[in-house]
Amino acid sequence: MVIAAVLVAALYFGAELLMPIAFAVLLGFLLDPAVTRLTRMGLPRIAAVLVVMALVLGSLVALGAYLTSHVRSLGEELPGYQSTIRTKIRELRRTTSGPGMLDGAVETLDAVQEEMNRPAPGDTGDAAGGPPMRVEVVPPAAQPLAVAGAWIDRVSGPATSLGIVILFVALILLDRNDVRDRLLVLVGADLHRATDALDEASQRIGRYLRMQLIVNVTYGVPMALGLWWIGVPGAMLWGAFATIMRFVPYIGPLVAAAIPLVLAFAVDPGWSMLLWTAALIVTLELVSNNVIEPWLYGESTGLSAMAIILAATFWTTIWGPIGLVLSTPLTVCLFVLGRYLEPLRFLRVLLGSEPVMPMPERLYQRLIANDVIDARAMAVDAVLRVLPREAGPDDVAQAVIQFYDTVGVPALRLASERHRDIARTEHRLRIASGMDQVIAALAERFPVPVEPSARVRVICLGARWEVDALASAMLAHALTLSGHQAVAVSAAALDTTQPGIDDDTADADVICISTFSPQPAAQLRLLASRLHRLRPDAWILAAAWSAPDTALDGTVRSRTGVDAAARSVQELVRHVSILLHSARQDGYVPAPIPDDEEERAAALRASGVLEPVHAAACRDAVTLAANAFDVDYAQVAWVDRDRVHTPGTLVPSPPDEPADSLPRAHSIDAYVVSEGGAVVVEDTARDPRFAENPRLASNRIRFYAGVPLRDEDGRILGSFGILHREPRDIGPGEIDVLESMAADLMQRLRRDVHLEQAADA
Repeated sequence: MVIAAVLVAALYFGAELLMPIAFAVLLGFLLDPAVTRLTRMGLPRIAAVLVVMALVLGSLVALGAYLTSHVRSLGEELPGYQSTIRTKIRELRRTTSGPGMLDGAVETLDAVQEEMNRPAPGDTGDAAGGPPMRVEVVPPAAQPLAVAGAWIDRVSGPATSLGIVILFVALILLDRNDVRDRLLVLVGADLHRATDALDEASQRIGRYLRMQLIVNVTYGVPMALGLWWIGVPGAMLWGAFATIMRFVPYIGPLVAAAIPLVLAFAVDPGWSMLLWTAALIVTLELVSNNVIEPWLYGESTGLSAMAIILAATFWTTIWGPIGLVLSTPLTVCLFVLGRYLEPLRFLRVLLGSEPVMPMPERLYQRLIANDVIDARAMAVDAVLRVLPREAGPDDVAQAVIQFYDTVGVPALRLASERHRDIARTEHRLRIASGMDQVIAALAERFPVPVEPSARVRVICLGARWEVDALASAMLAHALTLSGHQAVAVSAAALDTTQPGIDDDTADADVICISTFSPQPAAQLRLLASRLHRLRPDAWILAAAWSAPDTALDGTVRSRTGVDAAARSVQELVRHVSILLHSARQDGYVPAPIPDDEEERAAALRASGVLEPVHAAACRDAVTLAANAFDVDYAQVAWVDRDRVHTPGTLVPSPPDEPADSLPRAHSIDAYVVSEGGAVVVEDTARDPRFAENPRLASNRIRFYAGVPLRDEDGRILGSFGILHREPRDIGPGEIDVLESMAADLMQRLRRDVHLEQAADA
């Protein structure tokens, strides 16, 4: 608190120095992209800075001269509108001067107040009791030097501030690298985090300012055209004025709207111009606030609405109107510091627009608070948010599976971990009943009709606790959406000696055991032994939601008696799909052939990328990718009809196979073509499609991430992938980097192909 008080005091008392510097930094963020673009075109940096500064200052001077001329001409016309203003005021006074129901009360109060304020005789005035004599003090006439000094005092402050701003903007643009280096040293010794913080702050502020300029222009131009069509004098002036004033949050739009309304009131003898002007302003505000700003701004700042309002109040109190203009960029800088500096983490929590609690914790909190309505709505909204506009059954299934894997199962894992030591009995009861309602809401909102005569082929079994049964219900819903006949049952229902057993479940093909035990080996061994006696021909899968990776390897699975184990709904659904429907070849599943295979393969051969001369470019690309992602291997794969060509691959080839190609059935890259997008396999040993793949097994590859290599028409010719010998995960940002590298490679190959064709011609 003492440090905060000292900082606020420094900001307040040092406003005259700090405001111009902050404004200069803001302009530096806005103008630096233009300077950088000119330097990339070959212009020296000092010349680029001079060009940009000259253009900006020239534009401001021209705009000022234009506005001044319009203001002068408008000022000359205003005296002619006096009669119209007097006439309208008389009409308004005549309309509002009629008797009202409160007029009598108001007159009575005025009379009482006048009587109370009247002085008693003899209390004031001269000796004769008359009213006091008015005395007027006439100041002496100002000397010319004093008048000149007063004008200099008025102009010197703004002129000095303007000079400081121009000087600092030029210095920031000229010595950008030096300023950045000094800021990096001030932020901290971790250059990675400090560099990311400065880059993010620069990107957010620059994007915000550019988007604000576009929003203001899209407001000011229609304003000027609309006022010109209505007939308001100085329409172009007020359009430009609105564009400038909207840089001032909250107050600027009100001022920009008030002046055209006053002019419309003064110019037109009637009321149509005023009404049309008001309608124009209201329409533009609605369109700008509800359509253009959300579309362009998006999450450009990352600040919450409450944080923006509080920041505007704080900076306006400290620095006045200039603080109001600078409030959002300054608050963005504080927010970014909170993202990257742990001691300032509270700023990210207070200012950010992102939820401060992960989605599983939010759902868990709603359940223990008995807020089931919000929990249901949260679950449905989370699924709808990831669905495409025209979603098919497969899209719905993937969206629900993603929710169960990222939110539903983690929330149940929290309930399992806090079952004994933290949660009370009431909490456990609320979790059980609330999550059951959440699953029912998802099943109701995203149903899949099941034929009554269809045989149940998958049984989802909760191992012991209520959370195990809830997870099995999630798994049954996901399997049903994926096209399987699945049902969630209790362990007792599997015993044929129990009454009430459903005959449809007696010959199920797959039984999925759901357990949240962190060490499930003993529990799975007992259940698997019993299930093998009851269902000798059924496949037994284990959903070990809380088990470590070592509990899912092949040795542990063989000791427990289960056929396969997984830790996510997606993995279990994939296991069931392969067991029931997919054609396996020696333990692995080849990638499906897409419908446009003939057209795609013809485009691959016609593209020219298969020529041996391009192997060097592919080798450079995969080497760069392996170093950047810190993985063992990377490769470019061109997927042909029967084989996959891998020029420049870093993956070793078996001695009996060519070094630059492999059968398509053995290639994991073929899945990028069949799925039509990025493919990420965090652990190939747990994925039934690749667990027994000979090419992956021979090189002990456990991780794969690949993105498409597309031609100019968008057809997928192959994949650009990274591979590693250890399981790992990859974030969306890293996928974007991999896609960018793939696009750069395709651009280079297209350029080389065009050069070869031109040389041959």
